[in-house]
Amino acid sequence: MNNNVNPSVLAMRDTGPSPEAQITRDIVKRGLIAAPVLIGVSWLVWGTEGAWSSTYGLALVLCNFMIAAGLVATTARISYALMMAATLFGYVLRLGLIALAVMLVRNESWVDLMALGLTLIVMHLGLLFWEMRYVSATLAFPGLRPTSAADVTSQHDDSTRSTEKANA
Repeated sequence: MNNNVNPSVLAMRDTGPSPEAQITRDIVKRGLIAAPVLIGVSWLVWGTEGAWSSTYGLALVLCNFMIAAGLVATTARISYALMMAATLFGYVLRLGLIALAVMLVRNESWVDLMALGLTLIVMHLGLLFWEMRYVSATLAFPGLRPTSAADVTSQHDDSTRSTEKANA
């Protein structure tokens, strides 16, 4: 009988830095950069209602990304199994919340459903595709790709400190 039982992968947890939070902060920053252009175009096409609808839609998109990152970052520290469940069921829950948020305002005088719907679709996809240019898909630099040698040193130092804290 073997007394050295290996823990299940699902029982493991992540104690390192959270690249999800870093990436989401970057997505929100880019969303705020794009906001004036989006709102301006919506105002030109649909008038004041379009501008307010795009602002509301952009707020929903950015909140959706922040909630998703928060769920993953928080649950990964508890267990990978919980993270997978939160990712799957959190997606369904977040879709429901967006649908509810749209349903609650759909009959308001300041809402243009076309502007709101297009904002939700275009901004979700647009921000994700924009962010793909800056994400590092390597284990050496999880999260955002370093832009200079100073960033590489800084990320290495942060990773070393978090590993030392986790081992202490």
